[in-house]
Amino acid sequence: MRVLFLAPQPFYQERGTPIAVKIALETLAKKLPRTECGEPSIDVLCYAEGEDINIPGVSIHRIPGPQCLRGIRPGISLKKLFCDALFFFAIISLVIKARKRQYTIIHAVEESVFIAWFVKKLWGIPYIYDMDSSLSLQVTEKWWWSKPLYPIMNFLEGVAVRGSVAVAPVCDALSAIATKHGSPHTVMLRDVSLLPLSSQQNHCRNQTLGLELNNEQPVVLYVGNLEHYQGIDLLVEAFARVSDHESRPRLVVIGGTPESIEAYQRKAALLGCESTVNFLGPRPVSRLKDYLAAADIVVSPRVKGNNTPMKIYSYLHSGRALLATDLATHRQVLDEEISVLAPAEVLGFAEGLRTLLDSPELRKTIGEKAQRRAEALYTLSAFETQLTALYNEVRARVSVDRPQNVVAQEKA
Repeated sequence: MRVLFLAPQPFYQERGTPIAVKIALETLAKKLPRTECGEPSIDVLCYAEGEDINIPGVSIHRIPGPQCLRGIRPGISLKKLFCDALFFFAIISLVIKARKRQYTIIHAVEESVFIAWFVKKLWGIPYIYDMDSSLSLQVTEKWWWSKPLYPIMNFLEGVAVRGSVAVAPVCDALSAIATKHGSPHTVMLRDVSLLPLSSQQNHCRNQTLGLELNNEQPVVLYVGNLEHYQGIDLLVEAFARVSDHESRPRLVVIGGTPESIEAYQRKAALLGCESTVNFLGPRPVSRLKDYLAAADIVVSPRVKGNNTPMKIYSYLHSGRALLATDLATHRQVLDEEISVLAPAEVLGFAEGLRTLLDSPELRKTIGEKAQRRAEALYTLSAFETQLTALYNEVRARVSVDRPQNVVAQEKA
């Protein structure tokens, strides 16, 4: 089985979607039927920037990468759209080169699905739509001037969904959108915890965080990028209202670019809480277990979006008390049994923080329940089961359609 995996992101980088792509590729390389050479055949097309990693059975191809198109941040951007134009021509080139031994399936992540739809029309190659977000909502939330275009973009999103052999949404909200658009087959492909099973807790938190704290001081931890939709403004403003709590809490933020970190440090200074807020910058995913173990409360203050943040699954798995905004992006995974859900506004989120700071027993209770649920539902083994089910179904459907595809390829 030959797979063309389209990943329109910098790959590999330690952030949301590239991490998910890496997990998917490693799983496919283990689970797919072997070729006559003894290995699965997976070609990945990605952006120019990123670390070269070795996954047996996987070949990485990159689009041309002038320096002006480097430094692509999460989410939609003009720079990303330019890269997607180059991505289009690179896909066409790969498909033409493979015409004597054509791809069985295209696995299209995010906006690359529109190119996969075009390729299907020309060469008859079926595609999976790996739906990490609603593209029509993502664009209109990013650029206010694009809101009148929403009906057109929503229509095109529906065309891409209906043209696929299967859709793999990452959360319930996206699954509902796929169903509404007429998905031919939907298999949920949730993100998972990045922590090892039954991870040991690290008690040397001062060494881990590079801070001097006594054993009674609670640490409030955020991990992720510092883009506006993540709600870091909300987090810092809410924390400023509880920074004088008798427990003397500290807020630790991991992630972000130097520019965004500097901007939020200035904000903390204006709010008078700079001495209790620490921005550590990016840290390797391999150390995530240690950083989460050093925390007492983990937070997801996201204010926009409908896909569940990947960090949520590791937060739950860590056994730490979780505070999140009470929005659909979180509600499709979280409830009051395993988290505290607070309004997505400063006073409400500050009250949620205060509730957890006031009660170490509550933190312990919801953390333990969250960890048990994560062990049952959101580990790598669960992801492998979901992805295997998706490809088993796709293989069956592609096998039925194969004669038609062969004719289309021969005509091309």
